[in-house]
Amino acid sequence: DAGSSVEEMEFNWDEYLEDTGATAAPHGSFKHVDTSLQNGFAPGMKLEVAVKSDQNTYWVATIITTCGQLLLLRYDGYGEDRKADFWCDILTADLHPIGWCQQNNKVLKVPEGIKDKIPDQEEFLQRALKGACSAPANLLEGLHRGKNPLDLIAPGSRLELQNIRDSLEAWVVTVVENVGGRLKLRYEGLEDLDKFDQWLFYLDPFLHQVGWAAQHGYSLQPPLAIRSLRSEADWQEILKKVKEEEEESSVPTDLFKDKPVIGVHSFSEGMKLEAVDPMAPFVISPATVLKVYNDKYFLIEMDDLRAERASSQRYVCHVSSAGIFPVQWSLKNGLHLSPPPGYPGQDFDWADYLKQCGAEAAPQSCFPSLTSDHGFKENMKLEAVNPVDPEEVCVATVTKLKDSYLWLQLEGSKKPVLECIVSVESMNIFPVGWCETNGYQLRPPRKAIVNKQKKIAVVQPEKQILSSRTVHDGLKNQELNSSDSVVINVKYCCPKIYFNHRCFSGPYLNKGRIAELPQSVGPGNCVLVLKEVLTLLINAAYKPSRVLRELQLDEEAAWHGHGETLKAKYKGKSYRATVEVVRTADRVADFCRKTCIKLECCPNLFGPQMVLDKCSENCSVLTKTKYTHYYGKRKNKRIGRPPGGHSNLEVAMKKPNKRRKRRKHFFVHKKKRSSTSVDNTPAGSPQGSGAEEEDDQDESELSHSLAQERDKRKRKLRTFSFSDDENKPPSPKDIKMEVAEKLQLDSNPLEWSVADVVRFLKSTDCAPLARIFLDQEIDGQALLLLTLPTVQECMDLKLGPAIKLCHHIERVKLAFYQQFAN
Repeated sequence: DAGSSVEEMEFNWDEYLEDTGATAAPHGSFKHVDTSLQNGFAPGMKLEVAVKSDQNTYWVATIITTCGQLLLLRYDGYGEDRKADFWCDILTADLHPIGWCQQNNKVLKVPEGIKDKIPDQEEFLQRALKGACSAPANLLEGLHRGKNPLDLIAPGSRLELQNIRDSLEAWVVTVVENVGGRLKLRYEGLEDLDKFDQWLFYLDPFLHQVGWAAQHGYSLQPPLAIRSLRSEADWQEILKKVKEEEEESSVPTDLFKDKPVIGVHSFSEGMKLEAVDPMAPFVISPATVLKVYNDKYFLIEMDDLRAERASSQRYVCHVSSAGIFPVQWSLKNGLHLSPPPGYPGQDFDWADYLKQCGAEAAPQSCFPSLTSDHGFKENMKLEAVNPVDPEEVCVATVTKLKDSYLWLQLEGSKKPVLECIVSVESMNIFPVGWCETNGYQLRPPRKAIVNKQKKIAVVQPEKQILSSRTVHDGLKNQELNSSDSVVINVKYCCPKIYFNHRCFSGPYLNKGRIAELPQSVGPGNCVLVLKEVLTLLINAAYKPSRVLRELQLDEEAAWHGHGETLKAKYKGKSYRATVEVVRTADRVADFCRKTCIKLECCPNLFGPQMVLDKCSENCSVLTKTKYTHYYGKRKNKRIGRPPGGHSNLEVAMKKPNKRRKRRKHFFVHKKKRSSTSVDNTPAGSPQGSGAEEEDDQDESELSHSLAQERDKRKRKLRTFSFSDDENKPPSPKDIKMEVAEKLQLDSNPLEWSVADVVRFLKSTDCAPLARIFLDQEIDGQALLLLTLPTVQECMDLKLGPAIKLCHHIERVKLAFYQQFAN
């Protein structure tokens, strides 16, 4: 059966945030993610660069800013003068660390532009390089050149991991997988045994480069949990092998320079405190400092008063460890403190407990000060690691905040998980979209699981099935609960609705997208199945908002169907409308046929009948123009709404009227939204269904005059998008007119701030994208570096908006070269 398999639906954060009315936690709140995105080069670093005018000589330059693998450099000697700043690509430019020229007998020579400013080259270099930081040699030369430092932690690399459960011993781990800096680690010697694998972010304070244990006086011993799997001789042999291969599997030291520095603590043995067990971070409980190893590390044990306890929950901490609090912290913050197992009664009192144990509370001075300045707020969404199954990263909601701690509700985990408590500085939380960016499977909320059908994809078989998220719950419940003794009334049970993608798709629907739809939807409740079908069709349209308008229920309609609210997205805007669907099975075929006629496509495009080889309408031999001409003009009919609304859904007759003289593209006709109005443009006209600008906000009719339109464009500094009709290319005359209109800039775009860039974009038809530029802090220099592939990849834009945006960027570049380059 084509609909028998149940798969997870593709999850879309934008739609989910819109549906839930929630906001994403700000990217700036995830400092460990920001650190992981740095390319290893920082402003202020110095390097030796080939002089452009004389490729055999070099000079010292300072990094001004970085952008991916591009560096903005300034030769030393120009001071604060920006006029000679230049961009270069790490992969192609002749760049070297400080000292390279001397080692390789190359000439350091002052560039012509600053010769007058530097009379004594030697003295100047001594002064300029005193205390200077050189760019990392490993990122400028050899195999690592131009690579993101994070990529250097490749599978097979080795690190040392401290045992955080019961001792300070460390053991060698091998990187199995690197997902954006989140590492899957396997203890050396376990080979393919993944039972003891751990997931840690590369900046974790307990993870170190090979050799750390020896340098700091700690022994290398496998953890107790795996020690019995091999003999002592085997472990020593493994260690010997690791040392022999150290060169091949080592990770550059620079990668760990941003790791949190562990400070000195002031805890002593026997002190009591409140703590969250990092392996089960669901409750706050009393705990005891069991052992102090040195001035940096101490061991904490969760209190357990039971005489027959099987094992103890203990873990190594340092002064900045998350999840340790002073006594009474829960009470002061209105939180529940879970009594230790075996404690008599539920009303826990710290004073009695300390007296009973004969212990003292750890003073407030032992704990770091907590901050609430972190950017997180209640109901914000993010992505978080499931503490029970660290392989899972789930959609998470902030349900509560106290100081610098979050309470997170994880959604979509394989097994239900309680609210977990995490620090705002935890390296197990990530911003919205992190999984998608790094190619990792995010566990979507359970309601985002839908029954998807197999498909016959002719146009683009490699693409995934388009899926609707609107009514999947009802369909899923019907399909998955079939084992329950639920009796469905046959009268309301819709048969399978097939998408016959070989049939003619009409002027509204995109044939390629139709081909990607499931082979069929249903069977199931009529309203749910038809709502799913209409939603899929709306999403497969050239202009989803236009199809939604065609399907919309007129206010004066007296049709006895069932009203359902459907949504459409187009050009960043969301639209909603009430659409009527039938409730009984006997009316489904007629409903599908009449909906097809409304959309001016073949009446067999979708419906309960599967078209195998040849359509009964013989629609495959007709082109769009011929077909719409046949349906719309030869029979002198207009497919649209009758004056009386949807009382019979029949094709409305229209009076023949004189066809409007076609104006140039600059004329935009606003279709009036009245239930009694009929669009008089024939379906087969050159403007078609899409050439009417859909401004869905019922603005007044725009100017008919070409001159006025041009003046308006000049005033707004915006370029004219040739046509909103996806099916019609612009004429050469219009293109020439467009290119001829140059952009005049009041200031040099190299000096634009982020606010200036945003202001410029808001003056164009790409105003909705201005927010992205603000969030990404793109200033004038970065703007001039943007290209179509970069825009598509980094801003996650579809091709259409990306091309429009790049058109404006190219206009700025052209104006820059014409006005300021010289």
